[in-house]
Amino acid sequence: MFAGSCVALVTPMTAQGSLDERGLIDLVNWHIEAGTAAIVIAGSTGEGATLTANEHQQALALVIKTANKRIPVIAGTGTNSTQTTIEKTQQAQALGADACLIVTPYYNKPTQHGLLAHFSAVAQAVNLPILLYNVPSRTGCDMSNDTVATLSKIPNIVGVKEATGDLTRLQALQAKCRQGFHFYSGDDPTALDFIQQGGHGVISITANVAPNQMQKMCHFALTRQHDKALSMDKTLQNLHRLMMVESNPIPVKWALHYLGKIENAIRLPLTPLSLEHHDKIKNALQSAGILAQQTHF
Repeated sequence: MFAGSCVALVTPMTAQGSLDERGLIDLVNWHIEAGTAAIVIAGSTGEGATLTANEHQQALALVIKTANKRIPVIAGTGTNSTQTTIEKTQQAQALGADACLIVTPYYNKPTQHGLLAHFSAVAQAVNLPILLYNVPSRTGCDMSNDTVATLSKIPNIVGVKEATGDLTRLQALQAKCRQGFHFYSGDDPTALDFIQQGGHGVISITANVAPNQMQKMCHFALTRQHDKALSMDKTLQNLHRLMMVESNPIPVKWALHYLGKIENAIRLPLTPLSLEHHDKIKNALQSAGILAQQTHF
């Protein structure tokens, strides 16, 4: 599995609401050039919940083709239906994804026993490496450390994205999970501490707009260059905070539009970023050394 900064990639769309293939290709190539360690496609930041089945397949196939094995591609295939999750994960395997990121089922609020049964069923249906994804703030479902530890014994469940921001969970997971299991932060503001305490990297929102800076921060942290890691992290903290000033991915899609990377398009029920936050994000980008290009839209 990867180590370092994995981008939770946005899904660029046209003003008419369709998938922007050219924009997606350009983003993938930009991340490869910037040194991003891996790409997650169609996750929470990628608006996976509102992509149609055809769009999900279209986006994943395009990213896999564009990446051409230059960077690992991880497909977001989690839903609140076990059977649908199996079907999407099997499709990702057939398309050539390197792994899948599977969120805990949202809205249903399954028990821990239900989570064990859900992820076990998906793992048994594919040969693809699976990353668990725990983000209770979005799903209303919190996967316990004991559940993660039990699931870690399944050979093709290879890691977890822990997005609570609670660093005590990492320590408990390290003690309980099988050797070789991987731990990734899903919380940019605490990612540095997470890595310094033994995590393998971060699946990042901020990496969408600061891919080089996030990968450098992770590299410094992983190689125990703590002063350099802390210095880089300080320049990004305000940006981390502002990427959550409205529901993700509203702020990061606006920031990418400001940088000239994508059109200013997002899918309902999400709406474009409120005007009151524009200057704050512009200033945070500039403070992090990220400058807007001449937009081509």
